[in-house]
Amino acid sequence: MKIKIQIVKILFPLLFIYMSIISCGKTESGDDRWTSLFNGKDLTGWTVKKVPADSAKNYWSVVDGCIQANSIGDKNHDYIWLVSDKEYSNFILCLSYQIYKYSTGNSGVQIRSRYDNEAGWLDGPQIDIHPPDHWRTGMVWDETRDNKRWLYPDIPRDSWVDETMANPDMIYYYSDEGDGWNDLEITAHGTKIFAALNGIPVLRYDGNGVLNDKVHQNRNVGMRGHIALQIHTGDELKILFKNIKIRELK
Repeated sequence: MKIKIQIVKILFPLLFIYMSIISCGKTESGDDRWTSLFNGKDLTGWTVKKVPADSAKNYWSVVDGCIQANSIGDKNHDYIWLVSDKEYSNFILCLSYQIYKYSTGNSGVQIRSRYDNEAGWLDGPQIDIHPPDHWRTGMVWDETRDNKRWLYPDIPRDSWVDETMANPDMIYYYSDEGDGWNDLEITAHGTKIFAALNGIPVLRYDGNGVLNDKVHQNRNVGMRGHIALQIHTGDELKILFKNIKIRELK
């Protein structure tokens, strides 16, 4: 009996990863378990969050049926976020994105996060997308105040990630490669977060003791919150997003 229990403990996380990887690709039209987060026409359902000094900077828009972030030519800005109006806890999130070799800026997908309008800061974990070093996709940076550090890979505070920490089997495309698009699938359930990039697992993280600790509880993030797309402070970034959909889990 003990052996069977151990086998289940080993296989269940692997099955969970597998299910998250295949779920997006098997979505059928009319499947009411999925909700589209982007209507292909405008930013309904999303709100741009930025500090007052950036009020005139309109870097989020809809272009040719895609959400575009474009700060090319301007490094003089703070973080500018596109934040979902709704909050989510347990879910599978699927989206496609396109990046450009000339884009030197950083982006990412925040989950279970929250923007503090008074402080001009968004707290919560981010699945990184970094066009100059695209191997960082799937690594998790915690934007939460009082804890700003890499969560996955789990390295000491003030240390930095490198390519040896990424999955060597990772597949990714720039705009002039393949069909130019990358499919990112993120599953969050309890304290566990999994992600796959173009069908290849790039993230398997259990944030028990971190995502649910006092620091995150005080900010009301980590276990529930908004989804957000990032333009990093001081960066020149161009990135497109489409096919954004979510399936909430119990």
